[in-house]
Amino acid sequence: MALHELRNREDLDVLGLLTTVTESEQRVAMHAVRRELLEAQAAALGIPVHVVELPWPCPNELYEAKMAEALVAAAHDGIGAIAFGDLYLEDVRAYRERALAGTGLVPHFPLWHRPTVALANEMIAVGIRAVITCVDPAQAPRELAGRWFDRALLDGLPGGVDPCGENGEFHTFVVDGPEFARPISVEVGQVVERDGFVFADVVPT
Repeated sequence: MALHELRNREDLDVLGLLTTVTESEQRVAMHAVRRELLEAQAAALGIPVHVVELPWPCPNELYEAKMAEALVAAAHDGIGAIAFGDLYLEDVRAYRERALAGTGLVPHFPLWHRPTVALANEMIAVGIRAVITCVDPAQAPRELAGRWFDRALLDGLPGGVDPCGENGEFHTFVVDGPEFARPISVEVGQVVERDGFVFADVVPT
């Protein structure tokens, strides 16, 4: 949704995506999405993806060092800004702003302070399709893992669970939306519990 907002602005050009994957498993950290699906997503969006590989587990100091290298490289390549999909967590925004301080990169938060109930419904209305890949069972029902992010899911969320998962209740993988040239065909595979989280393996078909 953040990408959708950015691409509707005439003063910005989106030139790349930036994310992290684990070196050993080749999956997006926390979301547990396979790298081949990440690359399929970027191809469907028509945007190159820049991947930072991390060991797992990864000490925060090493994470910050590797991300700092990526930011320096982006600035060197002429990138002027980095956008984030954060919604309302002030400490997370402040952390990102500190990380960009002195790099010459300007932080953008295109969804900042959008009411999350309305935003979740808007995402569905514009055609975004996503599957829940990771659930924190301390914050949300473990049965959400592998569910599609749709109105039925939103209608059944318990009170206290943010409909956009902003507090880390759940993470998703988007397979289609207004910016996609084509949808990504997937199916939900095995659901496992590991390191205190519940993961649904999303498999390309």
